[in-house]
Amino acid sequence: MTVPSLAAAPPNSPAAPVRYAGLDGIRALAVTAVIVYHLIPGTLGGGFIGVDMFFVVSGFLITSLLLRESRTTGRIRLGAFWVRRARRLLPALAFVVLACSAIAGLLGGDVLVGLGRQLLGAASFTSNWVSIGAGENYFSDDSLTLFRNLWSLAVEEQFYLVWPLLLLLLLAIGRRRWALGVTGALAAASALAMAVLAAPGADSTRVYFGTDTHAFGLMIGALLAFLLAPRSSWRNDFVAELQHSRRPGRPVSVIVALLSLLVLAAAAVVLGESDLLSYRGGLLAVSLVTAALIWACVRPGSPAGAWLDNPVFAYVGQRSYGLYLWHWPVLVLVYAASPGVPRQGWPLWLLGGVALVITVAAALLSYRFVEMPVRRHGLRAAMRAVATASARSRGRFVTSLTASLVLLCCIAGGSLALTRSSAIASAEDLIAQGQAAVNSASQPSAGASAAAPQWTFAPGAVPPPGKPLPAGDQILAVGDSVMLASAPALQAQFPGIQIDAAVSRSMGAGIVLIDGLARADALPPVVVVGLATNGPVTEALLEQLRATVSDRPMVLVNAYAPRDWIPGNDDLLAQFAAKYRNVELADWASVAAAHLDLLASDQIHPGGQAAQLYADCVQQALQRLADLPPQRSADDYGLAGPPI
Repeated sequence: MTVPSLAAAPPNSPAAPVRYAGLDGIRALAVTAVIVYHLIPGTLGGGFIGVDMFFVVSGFLITSLLLRESRTTGRIRLGAFWVRRARRLLPALAFVVLACSAIAGLLGGDVLVGLGRQLLGAASFTSNWVSIGAGENYFSDDSLTLFRNLWSLAVEEQFYLVWPLLLLLLLAIGRRRWALGVTGALAAASALAMAVLAAPGADSTRVYFGTDTHAFGLMIGALLAFLLAPRSSWRNDFVAELQHSRRPGRPVSVIVALLSLLVLAAAAVVLGESDLLSYRGGLLAVSLVTAALIWACVRPGSPAGAWLDNPVFAYVGQRSYGLYLWHWPVLVLVYAASPGVPRQGWPLWLLGGVALVITVAAALLSYRFVEMPVRRHGLRAAMRAVATASARSRGRFVTSLTASLVLLCCIAGGSLALTRSSAIASAEDLIAQGQAAVNSASQPSAGASAAAPQWTFAPGAVPPPGKPLPAGDQILAVGDSVMLASAPALQAQFPGIQIDAAVSRSMGAGIVLIDGLARADALPPVVVVGLATNGPVTEALLEQLRATVSDRPMVLVNAYAPRDWIPGNDDLLAQFAAKYRNVELADWASVAAAHLDLLASDQIHPGGQAAQLYADCVQQALQRLADLPPQRSADDYGLAGPPI
């Protein structure tokens, strides 16, 4: 790509606009990965790496432009820089927030949860910290927060506010090694903080949302900008050197670009949102590889930048900001408008497709009529231009009037949404009620459980007359937030039942808990396990669970949730229950699929009638265990051989 020469720029004149080869293409790849990750869950499990690619591009671009301004004008005008950033970011952001808030106000329900704090976060560039303070789980479907995706924009905006000040200090010192050392140290400290704070099986939102723990991509991009500056004077603008270099493409640049693209594609497939590897080196590696890709694109004579700046990628990349802003709130609104549509199989693809069409249309309109006019002329000048054009042309007058009406409707709708905003989503409310019920229940002591009559299926044992179910104080139920939401119904169905359920609990974490009770001789005679929602279940885990509960009867509750590992989990649970006599399956998945209207808006958590259906599933499974005929030995049928 041809880069404009800077030789003719006077020392104090504004720096001429410049485009860096390949950056639009990298943006296109990044936004595509994020959109696929969100709109079609399970298709690209590591698509969230697109955000880290954005961070590296932003850190590189901003630092390069500030260094270039320092070189060509002799100073950095912070006020002008922040005004340019505001023109670039705020108009589209305001349009998205107003329009989506207005539609949310019309739909009502869970989509309005926490809207006030979300708007506060968007207005103050602190969405990431507001979400952390509110205890939001980024990787959970429990509550689809309307503007959850603004967390990354907040991290970038905080970088835009702080980094230029630090850059001025580094420029004042004037030593290249200081710039490299400080920037590299900040990147390393941020990556180390993410690795240290990430914990196995814990919610990763804090380490993912935190500016301190997720700024390494921005700093790696800034470090690359410093490294590409000439060693003789790191303030010199390397773009000018690229302009005057006509060397043919270097094979090493092409090889680096291809390898970088392959590694990024593999990371988008292999990395997972719940994998500890993602936070302990995975995202750092993605950032470093993205920096290598940028290097390969901007190297003199390298064709990699031209490849990535092909017309399709360039078109998408230039509109990537709007696509990113719109895709998540549009998806949440589509879900809210179709509560009875299952979010599994082809209906999930259908909902994602509808959201994609709306996202593309909204992003294109925003780019054409909101972003570009304000970016080119400023807000006031753009409004004056619209008013002047409207006075001269009837068609433009109609367009201007329509735009004004849309803006007024958005403002009015957003105000309505704020007045209707609720504090807790239905799923979160159901979970909170279940937790309160568990906390208030008087749990029987370990000694009481041990003294109660045993209800087991040891060989030759005969169930009590009438085959009654075990008493509630003979049952331990270990589960996740689905069981927690059903706790009141389970307590009513089985008075005295011991329930230990927690949000986002996995099968592995549940086995550790049960093993601790078994070692303390505090495990009741009957165990109910509902842990198939939060991550894949393996046969090895189930065998470990069975060994932990020993010969106690066990009920496995399968899961219903719009997550890609659920069908495999449910099939495995059914096969495992069919394999062992004292293991029974509670088929909650089939019941939930037939009663989506009774579930919370996330189509995961039961409450009210649905919670009663969950308790009924458990009771029916326990009844099937109780109704099993007693096991008989060969001697019972006269088939035993003579005594030896």
